[in-house]
Amino acid sequence: MAKYYIESGTMKAVVSADDSHKAALWAVHRAMQQVVPMYDDQNVTASDKCEMATSEGMMVLDQKISISEVGFDRSDAQVINTYDVVSEWNQLMVALSRLESLL
Repeated sequence: MAKYYIESGTMKAVVSADDSHKAALWAVHRAMQQVVPMYDDQNVTASDKCEMATSEGMMVLDQKISISEVGFDRSDAQVINTYDVVSEWNQLMVALSRLESLL
């Protein structure tokens, strides 16, 4: 797995992933976990999420996600449309929910 430097809006993260696209999906997943109920955070209430976002700082994505294997603030970083990644992330979450309901 390679190491990717992800930047978008207020998010700056270093992610290990098989490729840059999967790194972008993980970044969207981390941002969406703050506000959307997830399968792995059923014990975290909405007020707990609000408190964590306030104390830790909310990750807000921009219209584009920049991904680099070299570092942050790179002019040669790959740029992906955030909307496209969020749409794909949503499809993955729907598929996971369907699989979970089948078990």
